[in-house]
Parts: sequence; structure tokens; C-alpha cells
Amino acid sequence: MDREIIQLNAVTKSFGAVQALRGVDLSIQPGQALGLVGHNGAGKSTLMHVLTGTIAPTTGSIASGGGARPDYGVAIAKRLGIRCVFQELSLCPNLTVAENTRIMHPRLRGFGWRRRAGRLITRQLDTMFPDHGIRSDTVISDLSIGRRQMVEIARAFTTTDDPLRLVILDEPTSSLDPSTSRQLLAFTRRFVADGGATILISHLLHEILDYCDRIVVMRDGRVVADEGTAAFDRAKLIVTMGGAAEGHAAEAPVSAATVAAEGPARVRYRPKGETGGTELTAQAGEIIGLAGLAGHGQSDCLVEVFDAAGGRPGRVSVQGPVALVAGDRQTDGIFPLWSIADNITVRSLGSLTQGPLISPQRADALAESWKQRIGIRTPDIHNNILSLSGGNQQKALFARALGSDAEIILMDDPMRGVDIGTKLDVYGLIREEAARGRTFLWYTTEMDELEHCHRIYIFRNGRIVAALPRAELTEERVIHSSFQEAVA
Repeated sequence: MDREIIQLNAVTKSFGAVQALRGVDLSIQPGQALGLVGHNGAGKSTLMHVLTGTIAPTTGSIASGGGARPDYGVAIAKRLGIRCVFQELSLCPNLTVAENTRIMHPRLRGFGWRRRAGRLITRQLDTMFPDHGIRSDTVISDLSIGRRQMVEIARAFTTTDDPLRLVILDEPTSSLDPSTSRQLLAFTRRFVADGGATILISHLLHEILDYCDRIVVMRDGRVVADEGTAAFDRAKLIVTMGGAAEGHAAEAPVSAATVAAEGPARVRYRPKGETGGTELTAQAGEIIGLAGLAGHGQSDCLVEVFDAAGGRPGRVSVQGPVALVAGDRQTDGIFPLWSIADNITVRSLGSLTQGPLISPQRADALAESWKQRIGIRTPDIHNNILSLSGGNQQKALFARALGSDAEIILMDDPMRGVDIGTKLDVYGLIREEAARGRTFLWYTTEMDELEHCHRIYIFRNGRIVAALPRAELTEERVIHSSFQEAVA
């Protein structure tokens, strides 16, 4: 077998009193697709920062090609051909797609560099995501989060004079629809077959089982399993991660019997320009799914409902207070300078007053109760929100919405970077809250999550092209509807 691309030996990493990595051994060989799994806070992202040289280990050693690398850092990782697509996207939002590509390839300079950078990224996008519809002169902030993720991933696979041997993909499909996700994963298999290597971090366990040759499981900063994929099935993988068993009650989809009784609609929504066609309606106690290819109007629907609840005039009817769980937490969700407690309680300040002032005791009690209920991993709720892993930040956004007085919860593909155990718990919370009369509008790119909805509306080019009751939901119908025009 070829020498390893990189090898970690007894690597530890501490951040103050928090020990993120505890003696990790890991080696990556060419021609290998490795799947890395573990619950939020298991140490996966810290390990990837060590591999890319952005974080130096506290103790332990790093080697490559049989030789030790005591001065390992970003420059050496780049020379070794190691790149990473982190879960929190790193594109510069005020630059174009081509200009962001140039950042990774400084040798693209001189007259006409924008044109050459544009050709480079467009060629890679065409290879990985046919019919992507992304222009190289588009400013990143004008793209949907799904298309931004496509650009970031494609950029990582572009090459000029630098080698490309190992690409680390941290939750790469979290904002991609199922069709685009399959295109990406099929490309990674071709890359591996040609001698490259990948590390895939994903909480979608079917991706790990279907596309990886080897699986490494982390728990509490340690590697607890490192075996060929054939040694695992979904149930064993969950148990090895230390999560809920397959029979966990929260995994069961909703039943039609749990649908609320007929009554006035809390939300009525008709897309712009629609005079006939399908109208979205949501009643008390309903969980409504929004599906279709990413970027086709689902998030716009949620934003319009949110704006209508705030009193802005429009075509949308909303009856009741609204809270939003953002999928793009860095842009639309967290307040990065605030504490975890402040991020959780900001939506509930009106109910936390004592006289004319906000009661710190009431605020802390609300934050602490939701920390326990939803399992936010932190020793202190007054720590900065950025001290949490990405998945735990997302839990804080759920706590903010569910801990508020909102009768309507809008969820914009909210499970990005959330581990399987937390997902199952959140599914249970959603069902419990729906049974109490709350209404959920849930945009998701994960087919399995639609199983938890009472009705599903499928979007295409900003229009609703189909409405399916839960009993008629199949992946084939969703895919077929995603490519058809709106019904009259």
C-alpha cells in the first residue's frame, strides 16, 4: 500500500479546561474514502483543524510519507495537498465566485486572471454539479446557501500548480437537496478511484455507509472504532457512537391520527404571481413540510411568513406569533458576541421581566432548562455562543424558538450539522409541541425528515407544484414533482 498521506499519533488538544482531543491515532492512505462520525462535541471538527494545520496539537505527533512533521502547519498541509471544506462556509460574501476561487490559487494573477479563475471554477462546477446555474461573476452574497455550498466544495477540488491528495468534507450535503448530494458523493467516489482520498463527516448515516470504505467513530475526543464499512450497519453505528438505539421513540414518523382537528388556518401562503394553483395552508397542530430542489422558493416562503407576522403588508395571512429556526446560523441565527444564555432568551424577553427590567434569574432559569431539555453541551450557559460546536449552536436556536411564546415555528433546513441522537430528540420535541397545538413549517433537504410531516408542499422555480398528504409521500413522487411545472 502507498505511504500514508498523513498520520496522527497520540494527538491531544486542550482549550483551557476543555479537552477536545484525547490521544487520537489516525492515518489516511491514498485511494481511500473515510467516514468520520460522532455526536456534536465528539472532537471531529477539532481533529479536522489539526489535519489542515489551523490548530496545533497540545501533545502528540504528525507525520507524512514516513517522516515526522514537527513544524506541521497550514503551509505544510497545503504542500501535502490537503484541503478542507468546513461546515461553516469560508467564502468572502462581498466577492464574486471567480474572485473567491482566486483566493485559493494566488498564482492566478496578471492580466485576465478573473477570466481564468472563472473558467477554472465553472469547469469544476460543471463536472461535479451539472445544470448548477451558477455564474462565475455572481457575488457570493447573492447566492442561496445551497449554491454557496456548491461553490465552496467545487473550489476545494480545483487545481492549478498545487497537488490535491486529500479533501476533507465537513457536512458537505447539509444545504444540498438529495439530487445534488448524490452528484457530489458520486464525484467523490470517482476522485478516490483515481487515487485521491476523502474524509466525509456527516450525520446522515446512509451517506457514510453507502459512500465510504472505512469508518472512524469518535466519542468524547477519542477514536472508539476504526473499521471497514462492512463491519457496520446503521444500528451498530448508532450504538458505537453512544446514541439512541434504533427503536428510539422519536424516530417514529407522525401518524395521520395526530393531525389537529379542522379549524381556521394559522398560515395561508400563495407564491408571488400565483392567481390560481396550489395554496399552502397550515392549521394548529400541523407539521407542514416544504420540499423540492434547493433554492426554489422554500426559504423565501418562510421569510414571507415571518415578515407577515411582523405586520408587513403582503399576500400572506398569519394568525399568531412566529419564531424562526435558521439553517444558516452564522448569517441568520446566532448573535456571535453574545452568550449562550442571551442567544436562547432573546426571543422571550417580554416574559422575563420583573417590573420594568429583565430578570437575570428568570432568563438564566429559561436558558438552563432548555440547555438540559435539548442537551446543549457546555459547562456554563454564560460562555460565548461561539464556544459551542456547530451542532450545539443549532440546538441553541431550537431552544430559542421552542422556549418562546410562538404558536408558529418556521424551520429553514434546521438540522444542518446536528447529530443523529439530537435529531431524534428534536423530532420528538416537534411532535410533542404539535400535539399541544403549535404549527410547524419545515423546509428540509432530507427526505427522511418529510416522514415526520402531515402534508408536504413541493416547490419548483418559486411556485408550489404539488401538495402531498403524508400517506402519498414517496421519494419518487418528490423527485418527479421537483422537475415538473406548477399545476394549474
